[in-house]
Amino acid sequence: MMKNLIDAAMGRTEPDLVLKNCRIVNVFSGEIERGDIAVKDGYICGVGEYGGANEVDLKGQYVMPGLIDAHMHIESSMVTPQEYAKAAVPKGVTTVMADPHEITNVCGEAGLKFMQKCAEGLPLDINFMLPSCVPAAPMEHSGAVLTAADTARLAPDFYGIGEMMNYPGIINADEETIGKLVKPIIDGHAPLLSGRGLDAYLCAGIKTDHECGNIEEMKEKLGKGMYILMRDGTLSRDVARLVGGLTARNMRRCMFCTDDLFVGAVSERGSVSACVRKAISLGIEPVDAITMATLNAAECYRMYNKGAVAPSYIADLVVSEDLELTKITRVYKNGVLAAENGKALFETKPAEDEAVQNTVHLPEIDESFFAFTPKTKKFTAIELIPESIITKKTTANIADNLSKVCVIERHHNLGTKGFGFVKNYGIKNGAIATSVGHDSHNIAVIGDNDSDMAKAVNALGKTGGIAVVQNGAVLEFLPLEIAGLMSLKPAEEVAKIHARLDDAAKKVGVTDGVDPFLSLSFLPLPVIPEIRVTDSGLFDVGAFEFLDI
Repeated sequence: MMKNLIDAAMGRTEPDLVLKNCRIVNVFSGEIERGDIAVKDGYICGVGEYGGANEVDLKGQYVMPGLIDAHMHIESSMVTPQEYAKAAVPKGVTTVMADPHEITNVCGEAGLKFMQKCAEGLPLDINFMLPSCVPAAPMEHSGAVLTAADTARLAPDFYGIGEMMNYPGIINADEETIGKLVKPIIDGHAPLLSGRGLDAYLCAGIKTDHECGNIEEMKEKLGKGMYILMRDGTLSRDVARLVGGLTARNMRRCMFCTDDLFVGAVSERGSVSACVRKAISLGIEPVDAITMATLNAAECYRMYNKGAVAPSYIADLVVSEDLELTKITRVYKNGVLAAENGKALFETKPAEDEAVQNTVHLPEIDESFFAFTPKTKKFTAIELIPESIITKKTTANIADNLSKVCVIERHHNLGTKGFGFVKNYGIKNGAIATSVGHDSHNIAVIGDNDSDMAKAVNALGKTGGIAVVQNGAVLEFLPLEIAGLMSLKPAEEVAKIHARLDDAAKKVGVTDGVDPFLSLSFLPLPVIPEIRVTDSGLFDVGAFEFLDI
């Protein structure tokens, strides 16, 4: 292949494709250059003046590298990898660093194999990171467990090690936890970790973090050599919080990620392209924002032939009428047109696999199942923070207009359940239940009466999904047949049902500014400060202990 590229660059042979009259975003120089782009065998072989039999006149449109989502979970889109690709590629994304720990927590190795199989043949590079925390914390009841020995055995088939959420295990030098760090590329997850604890975490070889909640935290982590993934997902909107901390010196250590983003948002506003637009709107120069979305991520993850429009780089290219990516007209993957004017130009195969279906194992329950009263008049409760997955530990009493939440083990029918009370959710005369409960994905249900809570849980059946109930009636239900996490339906149909779910959530009074489903699904995640609820009870993350209320 090298000889083919050299011959085409020198004009001894013709390129396979020539993009003419381009305004090229040079992420090395920070400049916009005029010229042509020649492609051979899926790689860029020349930038300058070129010609060939297959020419496309772009008439002065901008051409930039394919966008890279530096950390995400396809499962959180609620569609399969095939349907995700159909939504993401037209928005300029050509590579994602995907951690499949959601489906792995439910289905174990069968989930990993399912995701890898789905990704085959797509015009989207899905670099799978091997989940490091299955379950997320040692006391969790997940559907599967991946040990250090399992990790070492599976590691050769994965790009790197997925986000290490068990930072207490790392800083306490737990041998089982450290034993999972068997690849040179390791993603981090260390919210609010600083000082000696952060130093110890970094000594494990972890170099990235997508959990910075403020500029001070970001600066400390950058100063200690980390790459910072500025996140903008469905629930967590951190770009606006962090962009003020960017400088000419530290910007090359920062990039964008979505982490958890519903497919409807991907189709409507884009994923990484939305991060680019937000950064530009907050004062970042367009070429700098594009560099963060491309070259920075490529270099962080050692993809040294991606992230730039230059000779020898893979021809993953985005063509746009503007630098803000509001109108992407073409997306090329490996030099082949994969999307045009917002439409995917590729077909995919069905994703059904019985090994990852019918994963909810619960008996029929009634309202007596949810009988629970705090022991004291004042007790510890969970306060939601808008546009953040971080929660606040607060003190409340039963008259404070709280919502009752219950997390129920659903993998092995253990019968375990944990209760808590939530401030700022605001549900009235109804309940919402979901089988998406990060990261162990037990059933989470929230409501203001036990009868509707039982109705919502029973509506999930064996498949799982999301159900909204009011006054004993199911207002809307989205089945998630794959592991209780992803739908088998096309992305467009899932987005329509999800919109109806949002409307139903408004009918039952969920607070404006609170995502009714992601806010609920993150309440069981015991590695995010400050307070959570699992099927074992209310959990204080800072103290790393359960609370008795």
